[in-house]
Amino acid sequence: MSTDSAIIWTRLTRNAERVMNGVAFRTRAEIEKDNAPPKNETYEERALRISAPIPENLQLAGHALAEMDGAVPGAEGEVRIVYWAEGDKAETALAWAAISADRDFSHQFALHGLRANCRYRFRAEGRASAAGPTCAQEGSFRTAPAKEAVEPVTFTVVTGQDYARRDDPLNGHKTYRLMAELHPNFFVHTGDCEYYDKPTPLATTPALARFKWDRMYAMPYIRAFHLHVPSYFMKDDHDTLKDDAWPGQTYGELTFADGVRIFREEVPMGEKTYRTARWGKDLQVWMMEGREFRSPNTAPDGPDKTIWGPEQKAWFFRTVQESDATFRILIAPTPVVGPDREAKGDNHANAAFAHEGAELRAFLAAQKNMVVIAGDRHWQYVSADPATGLREYSTGPTSDAHAGGYSLADRTPMHRFLRIKGGFLHVTIERVDGQPRAVFRHYGTDGKVYNEDVVTAEAR
Repeated sequence: MSTDSAIIWTRLTRNAERVMNGVAFRTRAEIEKDNAPPKNETYEERALRISAPIPENLQLAGHALAEMDGAVPGAEGEVRIVYWAEGDKAETALAWAAISADRDFSHQFALHGLRANCRYRFRAEGRASAAGPTCAQEGSFRTAPAKEAVEPVTFTVVTGQDYARRDDPLNGHKTYRLMAELHPNFFVHTGDCEYYDKPTPLATTPALARFKWDRMYAMPYIRAFHLHVPSYFMKDDHDTLKDDAWPGQTYGELTFADGVRIFREEVPMGEKTYRTARWGKDLQVWMMEGREFRSPNTAPDGPDKTIWGPEQKAWFFRTVQESDATFRILIAPTPVVGPDREAKGDNHANAAFAHEGAELRAFLAAQKNMVVIAGDRHWQYVSADPATGLREYSTGPTSDAHAGGYSLADRTPMHRFLRIKGGFLHVTIERVDGQPRAVFRHYGTDGKVYNEDVVTAEAR
């Protein structure tokens, strides 16, 4: 979404709803009953065995993917978008586009020449052939206000959602229903939209990876939310390949390149996976790519070791310095400030990327009215870097069942707020008596606000 353009993602399916009460995937324990492990295996051998990817045929046990519980089989045919400004009678109909299995039966439509800060309605239409009947789904969105416009803006941010850890088995993650009730101007997903390396199934092939996306985004709460809220998607390790992944790795038959390609199929995305968005005079956000350009986590740290890569980093430094927005917010798929667990080595708060982490924190702290929103961590927090004062807000995961990996006993002087639960971050950019301010609120999955932080803008 921008002031004058939007991308609408569509997918044509065989049925109106996902497969309910279908065939269950076989678990590792069930598979190992038929393939008993060696009696005298060592601890190291067992560790490798229980973390190894399971081949697709063993998980399906002779069934087709379309039969599995939660399946959303695609259908070949054509799709198009018809859209109009709210209150206008004139409609714009885009040309029908043919779709196929090559991109998981999905297609993305780019809309241009839109009015700033204007609500549009649209109708996504699908058909098997030009002679056949048409199905339709309606939705709406509001474009971003012009960069000079003084307008209040609200947005929400989440990280990490796993099908098995949804808190409403029938409808999905309650977080989406709660966010929808707040009517945000836009939404950002920081990554781990799916977990390829979590059962069931383990997404060890491109077909299984697509299956997991289709199943997740067929859930009613998510579907209803995305029909009306402009959204930006970022990817991380689990929705690219596996835990702490970097380029060149594989997971079963799934390659890192497969993961990059499938992510771009499954979400609306422009030319690059890193980008910036301007929402009026008082807000500009940057959304970064944290997987495609990174060095191996195991490489020695130093000036050449990177998560962002030189091109993306140079672009970020330049565009931040060029921006005249009152508040500038970096949204990172992984922490920049932390603190994180000492055993981790995957983000800028870890010793493994200490050099680039210090470089980024020094730059960010030198910018007035700039903060970081971080994904990936399975707990909510607000922290301040002791060296620079840079503040970071962690969204927490989308469900309480997904929270963990940290405890209140781990609280440090860096923490301004710490909660080991799920939910989302809600941000309001507004003016009170002419003074711009940003309000950061941590919501729980029960809809309650557990922390509120008000930041009043300094003059720039």
